[in-house]
Amino acid sequence: MHIWTILLAAGQSRRTAEAASGPKQFMLFRNAPLYWHAAKTFARVARLRGLIFVFPETCLKKEQERLKVLVDRDFGLPWRVTAGGMERSDSARNALSALPPECDAVLVHDAARPFVSPALINRVIDALEHGASGVVPALALTDTIKRVHDGAILETLDRSTLFAAQTPQGFARGILEQAHDQALKNTWNVTDDASLIERLGLPVRQVPGEAKNMKITMPEDFHMLTQHESAPRSLPVSGLGYDVHRFAAAADAKNRQPPRPMRLGGVPIPNGPEVLAHSDGDVLLHALTDALLGLIGKGDIGDLFPDTDPAFDNTSSSLMLDHALTMVGESGVRLTHVDCTLVAQIPKIAPWREEIRKNLCRLLDLKPTHVNVKATTEEGLGFTGEKKGIKALVTVSGLAAETEIPV
Repeated sequence: MHIWTILLAAGQSRRTAEAASGPKQFMLFRNAPLYWHAAKTFARVARLRGLIFVFPETCLKKEQERLKVLVDRDFGLPWRVTAGGMERSDSARNALSALPPECDAVLVHDAARPFVSPALINRVIDALEHGASGVVPALALTDTIKRVHDGAILETLDRSTLFAAQTPQGFARGILEQAHDQALKNTWNVTDDASLIERLGLPVRQVPGEAKNMKITMPEDFHMLTQHESAPRSLPVSGLGYDVHRFAAAADAKNRQPPRPMRLGGVPIPNGPEVLAHSDGDVLLHALTDALLGLIGKGDIGDLFPDTDPAFDNTSSSLMLDHALTMVGESGVRLTHVDCTLVAQIPKIAPWREEIRKNLCRLLDLKPTHVNVKATTEEGLGFTGEKKGIKALVTVSGLAAETEIPV
């Protein structure tokens, strides 16, 4: 299906405008307008083809200029902007007219729901792709519901059949356009698009909503933003390191680097083959240093310690590692896990593996459960199988503080 999203951000926010100093969809949250947080989430859903932003006509040009700056930071979806109308249905109808001809299904979402998740969006799309003409995410009610008139309770409703509707709601485009045409003709006044489909007598499917997908409606709802602002937010990050060193015995005339006693993970390996290296030749710490630099997007070990610089002759690989760890700390990333693999036909790594792991735990300030050291051969294949050298592969994981770029 060719699916676009309509993001409704044209409301006047009569109930919150004073507390938010204007329409709530434009209030800044994590240094970006509220509507942008939902837009970014939709951009992460691979099956979506584009997004229509709907703004009040009075600020259409201003928001379009702001979007150009925001979108340049890798939004990843085609986008368009259109003006809203006096009522919600007018805004949705305007957006439908702005969709490209090839679009055959549409999601409609309220910009005041900034915490929508990709999983929820995908549930709605799944239902559309299985043939539903309309889809609504909804939550079962947990409170007892009364029907009241003039302050008098008339009856208690059966809450087992009652659900609170959320957005995004999904529709076959042709059906939603037909419903809006009928609404305009018959002056139907509804609070969501699914109600229009219901009035046409067509079935609308319910999929599970999410409690966190709450709508900012009243001034007291702003506490939800405060809670999210104060809650620690982090993103998982990872880095990959790889390094190779030739054994001195396998050297030829082209290899002019001096031989060094073998060290792995900072641990001397007695009777191990000497390796050729400008530094001390610790292949494992070199790979680990590269992985840490990958964790924070800072190039590789050759950028920091070029092997053409005499100042680094026989430099301790532990010092290189320490420098990389300092950079990781300064970047705000917290290292959480390290997984190392040594590949060599000789020497046997098993007698030294635990000592290597303990030393890495010391250098990295990690618990043994978060540092793993493995070793393998390549069954006699390749340069390691021919006992000409050794290589190391390291993956590291961490948590980076999630930040917003100021706008």
